[in-house]
Amino acid sequence: MTQPVRLLVTGLSGFVGRALSEQWQALGFNRNFELVAPGSVELQDSASVQRMVERTRPQAVLHLAAQSFVPAAFHHPGHTFDVNLKGTLHLLQSLQRQGFSGRLLFVSSADVYGAVPESQLPVAETHLPEPRNPYAVSKLAAEALCRQWFFSEGMDIVVARPFNHVGAGQDHRFVLSGFARQAVRIQLGKEPARIEVGNLDVTRDFTAVEDVLAAYHQLLLHGRSGEVYNVSSGVEQRLSALLHQTLSLAGVEAEIVIDPARLRPNEQLRMRGSAERLQGHTGWQPRIPLEQSLQAMLAWWHQKESLEP
Repeated sequence: MTQPVRLLVTGLSGFVGRALSEQWQALGFNRNFELVAPGSVELQDSASVQRMVERTRPQAVLHLAAQSFVPAAFHHPGHTFDVNLKGTLHLLQSLQRQGFSGRLLFVSSADVYGAVPESQLPVAETHLPEPRNPYAVSKLAAEALCRQWFFSEGMDIVVARPFNHVGAGQDHRFVLSGFARQAVRIQLGKEPARIEVGNLDVTRDFTAVEDVLAAYHQLLLHGRSGEVYNVSSGVEQRLSALLHQTLSLAGVEAEIVIDPARLRPNEQLRMRGSAERLQGHTGWQPRIPLEQSLQAMLAWWHQKESLEP
């Protein structure tokens, strides 16, 4: 019987990492991998990363850890680059020193595409990236670094570009989780029936976090070394419709108010991705309807808010 591969997952304390830990067996990772937690590590500190790699001795790596909140990237671009770019460099260097010979799956972001003309939707991996914010720039730079290591150092590296992904436990600063939290607080009488929002006249491509993790599983096993893969549903969803759906599922009505602080400069008005390459190389397909994710977020926030004063 083949022994499971030791899979180091950075960013286990984040939204996607927690979902992976909680659903490790349900997603089937246990059939191929042994989960290795990074422990306490500072990606900005090369010595800290080196200690993590020496301690964990990974045979494969899923690099999730990142500063991923776009408004924070505008306020603190240096920190975002330290974590997302320098942290990735420190990881690559530490793995090389350790004699790592396995696969590294680097999780980038579809935000690297920037403003895509509507005529070029759904966007494919061949589209020239034009990042419009410091987070996206840091991710694209880290992608380029990973691909350089693939070409010049021969490291087995695959890059994933996930589009928006959602599910229970996501930070309320992200749009659909923010809708769910506000709806639950109205439902519980903790807030007036008033929802503060950014620009609702935009569309996004949302995928359940469980489906995104299933894609990462398949890429670790079957992705082609050196390739870049979109992870997307291929479905365009308008935020205004999703807000009304969330309120309906929560059984509440609310006044909708535009909050200027939630508006993003250079925001992409429409977005939809193509996952044809991922589907063709691995057979992956999204399976969870978005409504199921909205219900899961509402249930999670209801439990959390019911426990707090």
